[in-house]
Amino acid sequence: MIPDTHPADNLLRPFDGHVPGISVLLLVDGNAVYARSLGMADLERSAAVTIATNFRLASLTKQFTAAAILRLAARGALMLDTPIASFFEHPPAFWRQISIHHLLTHTSGLIDYEELMQPDVATQLGDRDVLDLVRRVERGYAAPGAAFRYSNTGYCLLALIIEQVAGQPFAAFLRDQVFTPAGMHFSAVYQGEGSVIPRRAWGYSLQDGVFVRTDQNQTSATQGDGGVYSSIIDLERWDAALADDTLLPEAWRAAMFTPHVATPSGDHYGYGWFLKNVRGERAACHTGETIGFRTAIVRLLDRRCTAIVLANRSEAEPLPIAWALVEAAQ
Repeated sequence: MIPDTHPADNLLRPFDGHVPGISVLLLVDGNAVYARSLGMADLERSAAVTIATNFRLASLTKQFTAAAILRLAARGALMLDTPIASFFEHPPAFWRQISIHHLLTHTSGLIDYEELMQPDVATQLGDRDVLDLVRRVERGYAAPGAAFRYSNTGYCLLALIIEQVAGQPFAAFLRDQVFTPAGMHFSAVYQGEGSVIPRRAWGYSLQDGVFVRTDQNQTSATQGDGGVYSSIIDLERWDAALADDTLLPEAWRAAMFTPHVATPSGDHYGYGWFLKNVRGERAACHTGETIGFRTAIVRLLDRRCTAIVLANRSEAEPLPIAWALVEAAQ
């Protein structure tokens, strides 16, 4: 049982009031046992955060991109060992050694697209812009499969592979083949200025003691690595979909949470998830970080316990809050 005064309450106090806010959820056996939404989704309009507020998930997006790839693989529409050179025109020669599996596990060796951007770029990059940047480079950090190096580049390319195989835009495929079957009816992929995100939180950063809107930068329009917006309501449904065959057969869900590669920290990475062993229990987790937003999710894999934390301010630290929620459910 969760006590009336929860250990996470103290961690949430800085988000209460007319400040950028936070939305948190603890699920045990698929049931919401603790939920709090505090602060403002929109300071300028004094719009409060609610359990239905959509936050930019940033790198939590990668688990949706991975699920989309696995959904196609489960249907036989693609194979994870296929070289990515098969999907792109005029690829560098070494792309023939990079597989979809390498992209999913951050072992492709591909150069970070952020390193290739011009410093004075004024327009937002999309996933195809990322392809154009990295396709010009005839080298990688390391040989494909040789080492883990976290790669936003890889997940942008995965979104483009999904588009080619599915014959529809990445955002539409996620809507039709992931969000809708899971019951995530208000989640969406940001598609640049003019993109309609329902019940949207805006991002902020603390500058000289004042919260300033910092909702976008040049990399905010890439999709496969960080473009999904969602709420704790919809992420509760996502957690439920990962517990049964709603989206993926059991074998493919197991593949998502298999420790495919070791990370420098001593943990492992599956497909779209970091994997840890905590006090003898297997845990999957991920964080998201982009200008104006910080997010985290922790799932205990040997029993149904999940913590979700979404914040719309740059200096938030959601992962300790997520772990505090999980630990309180022991």
